[in-house]
Amino acid sequence: MLTSRERVLCALNHEEPDRVPIMIGGSGATSMLAPAYDRLKAHLGVHSETRVSSSLFQYALLDEEVMVRFGSDFRPLVPGPAVSTLARTLPDEAVIDDWGTLWQRRPGLQYYEMMQYPLRNATVDQALRHPWPDLAHPSRFAGMKAKAQAIRAAGYASIVLAGLMSYEFCHQLLGLEAWLTMLAAEPEFAHALMRQVTDRACAMAAALMAEAGEYVDVVVMADDLGSQNGPLMSPKMYRALIKPYQAEIIATLKRHHPVKVFYHSCGSIYPLINDLIEIGVDLLNPVQVSAKNMGDTARLKRDFGSRLSFCGGVDTQHVLPFGTPDDVRREVRRRIKDLGPGGGYVLSAVHAIQPDVPPENVCALFEEALSAGRYPLAE
Repeated sequence: MLTSRERVLCALNHEEPDRVPIMIGGSGATSMLAPAYDRLKAHLGVHSETRVSSSLFQYALLDEEVMVRFGSDFRPLVPGPAVSTLARTLPDEAVIDDWGTLWQRRPGLQYYEMMQYPLRNATVDQALRHPWPDLAHPSRFAGMKAKAQAIRAAGYASIVLAGLMSYEFCHQLLGLEAWLTMLAAEPEFAHALMRQVTDRACAMAAALMAEAGEYVDVVVMADDLGSQNGPLMSPKMYRALIKPYQAEIIATLKRHHPVKVFYHSCGSIYPLINDLIEIGVDLLNPVQVSAKNMGDTARLKRDFGSRLSFCGGVDTQHVLPFGTPDDVRREVRRRIKDLGPGGGYVLSAVHAIQPDVPPENVCALFEEALSAGRYPLAE
């Protein structure tokens, strides 16, 4: 039997390990919302205080006993907070983040929502003078090398929840509608904004790798490029205004250590997958199978599987919340059959598991993964 780290690296190098690697709790998008995790812990008889990796998104940090029970092969590394003159907590469940965006959680909602955007009506000069956060401050990475060494010594693959984004930070600064409008109508301003954000993301990537890169296996990047029915922009616009900056961040990560890049984008992004491969993405998440052109996972494997690994694929939009445990088990077997041959697949749910998912379905997901994911895979 391989160690978890050996299993993960084998799969990401497009070889078949002893079983399909599993990720639950390795990143925000592969974890559970805190209320969902509370339900699961009650079902499992786990008694602990729920911690989160992001208060805004309520992504739970899973307990070791839960990750062991479900066979998770990854353990997360979370940098400290950025240094910002803007970040603060306000009354009525409102928060101003490191970039100056106001978030608020309204009654009955799980997530915080963006309510005010600091650069919504800014000129280029005003944007350049914005009090940008320091993403590369040494305090963020203090002790991270020792934690990464401990994860490796325990036999797990380490994955850094780096918060590395470019496109989405611009979205947070302007609002999605204004940002997409700028990409189309004011490309020079869009370039200026992407330059500011990317410079800071690259500085963070360099600082992270200098501190702990030797012991880091996977780093998370996240820029949502898709809607339910297609990319949020044309491939031409992506290639001109977004792709070069993402490539800089990935090149910075890989300059000194052969780290694997986990790239998260929800939605229908089939037309952009070759571009992501070209800039160095190794592992694509979450494979939102309910989105257009993403559900035929056998096709994804045929078209991209020799050059790209996949993480996710188990439907959270329909099967996990509304199916039976047997439905979940069939879904797991289908995704393993489609994506598992030859390695290159890390099994996980499509995005963070929501509170409406029955705990029995969560258990069925990972029990079936451990059972059906053994190589050689069943025909």
